[in-house]
Amino acid sequence: MEKTAKPKSRLCTLCNEKRAALKRPKTLEQICRECFYTVFEDEIHRVIVDNQLFKPGERIAIGASGGKDSTVLAYVMSELNRRHNYGLDLFLLSVDEGITGYRDDSLETVKRNEIQYGLPLKVVSYSELYGWTMDEIVKLIGLKNNCTFCGVFRRQALDRGAALLKVDKLVTGHNADDIAETVLLNILRGDIARLGRCTSIITGEDGPIPRCKPFKYTYEKEIVMYAYFKKLDYFSTECIYSPNAYRGFAREFIKDLERMRPRAILDIIKSGEDFRISTSTKMPEQGICERCGYISSQKWCKACVLLEGLNRGLPKLGIGRSQGINSEHNTNTKQANGTQSLQSKQCGSLDF
Repeated sequence: MEKTAKPKSRLCTLCNEKRAALKRPKTLEQICRECFYTVFEDEIHRVIVDNQLFKPGERIAIGASGGKDSTVLAYVMSELNRRHNYGLDLFLLSVDEGITGYRDDSLETVKRNEIQYGLPLKVVSYSELYGWTMDEIVKLIGLKNNCTFCGVFRRQALDRGAALLKVDKLVTGHNADDIAETVLLNILRGDIARLGRCTSIITGEDGPIPRCKPFKYTYEKEIVMYAYFKKLDYFSTECIYSPNAYRGFAREFIKDLERMRPRAILDIIKSGEDFRISTSTKMPEQGICERCGYISSQKWCKACVLLEGLNRGLPKLGIGRSQGINSEHNTNTKQANGTQSLQSKQCGSLDF
């Protein structure tokens, strides 16, 4: 009885020499590991060059959480900076939200990355900046709306950490999936202002420290593959407080779209890029928070409003669209009742 011949292994469609090791989620090409490393890094390099993200001599902070995105970002930025002579001074910047069993473990990963990549590390904490940890906040407010506090506080904490490092720009590991999710979320929320800027590869150019997203067109699956094949040291556990996060529903929807049509992620990003706001639409005017000096379209920034609610035992004060602290009625009531001010646990001055 004749033996059936085993099917020949597919060769890499790029080099046509080595055995294909994976199928790229973005293009569906079957390629070998070496070619995957090359195209993955070259695409990010082209994004950096084409969008002129950096200038020689700049100090750049890399937002590092210990997860796959920020770990791959730190590794690739370090490699590209050396290979293409960007002339950048790179730093790792981490935020300790105070989540026992999650952030304390992931920060150990970041500390190992500091040694592995030879990049100086700066850690800022919610406890030091705001006088609260996320464990304490969740204990007070519960698992509903807790991500609102964390998101607002984290964004400002990164800016404050970047200011302490005296960097010129902050880079984050937001990938194509994240940006597509954000476009969808802003549509569902009817948030025109954020929808108009959420696909920008550089944000905050009019502020003290611009933010860049080198992974804007990089698929999450490819980041995972890169980390796996390169055997990078990263922390893979999800936040224990985020299972009910609103973003999770958008993430599932994006994944379903990707399974049916891989190009869908880039198409959603393109739709966000092409979005235009009518000139007759009144947009919020950016100003400065009277309390801490952070960028805000209200008298007090969102972080100060949320923090005041926590300090007054009214954690839901800043949740939703209405920000009671910013209304004259609530301000007057606060003063009349002699309630405690933010001075005990205030946001602090950014000193930009």
